[in-house]
Amino acid sequence: MSYTSIEICAGAGGQALGLERAGFNHIALVEIEKDYCECLKTNRPKWNVICEDIHKFSGLKYKDKVDLLAGGVPCPPFSVAGKQLGAEDERDLFPQMLRLIEEVQPKVCMIENVRGFLGPIFFDYRAEILRHIRALGYTPHVKLLNASDYGVPQLRPRAIIVSVRNDIKDIFTFPYPDLGKKPTVGDTLYDLMAANGWKEVNEWRKKANKIAPTIVGGSKKHGGPDLGPTRAKRQWAELGVDGKGIGNDAPGPDFSGSPRLTPRMIARIQGFPDDWDFGKRKTAACRMIGNAFPPPVAERVGLQIKKVLDNYYASINIKSEKTVPSRPAI
Repeated sequence: MSYTSIEICAGAGGQALGLERAGFNHIALVEIEKDYCECLKTNRPKWNVICEDIHKFSGLKYKDKVDLLAGGVPCPPFSVAGKQLGAEDERDLFPQMLRLIEEVQPKVCMIENVRGFLGPIFFDYRAEILRHIRALGYTPHVKLLNASDYGVPQLRPRAIIVSVRNDIKDIFTFPYPDLGKKPTVGDTLYDLMAANGWKEVNEWRKKANKIAPTIVGGSKKHGGPDLGPTRAKRQWAELGVDGKGIGNDAPGPDFSGSPRLTPRMIARIQGFPDDWDFGKRKTAACRMIGNAFPPPVAERVGLQIKKVLDNYYASINIKSEKTVPSRPAI
């Protein structure tokens, strides 16, 4: 069964793609940035992409018509790079998400943010957000999930809040981490690194035998096409990757040294399928990829939410069947 969803701050579609795989039909995706909107429309022409400021988007016409309201609200208010201003940051869109929960009254709400949101510095603000969610008639579940636990070859910790409406039986649980060996950068990118016949690709694969540091996207004002701050670049160097820039192509046959990742390679580490088109501008593509929620993680959380909805609709059907009068005997 396919369930309806609205997503705000949709970005380049990482969360939307994962939720689509989990069985959700997006009736609206709201995103303010033109590049991101074009990315969404290019990859999913049938999606209803609304390219506007979330402050102008009203959820009133969707009231009681939506199974899931989801959104990866901007992380700068809670990240170290964003100075951790929290509620004092003009980019804080938690109030808009709370407004939409009240307007739409979805059966379930899912909010994604950076690990910093769960830090002690935001204890009071976080408590107020959760208090507000409860006051709206929902039961929130909060957990830090690492992308590497769900098939993504990077750590990428993310704070997830899933809230279930109180009139619905709350059977939600977060997905269990995968058991066994985690995918490595070398195994994940081997075929892409070998595409141009690089002779040293097998040696590189052996060196890149760990998960990646968290992919970063940067912002319009800061962050270009590279792989993050100094510490991250050192971690990439240990994996045999030059993190000081982004490459245009895979290494040639006689390449020597540490290769740079291409946007396609970064997208694969983020969990995107190889056919997901981020456009031809490298800096814009890297921003879109780095700021995305890994699709495999969104899918796994989405499947857990789907269990709640499956149970809810099954209970409604059982009740409706009990109220149907039996046909008289002939």
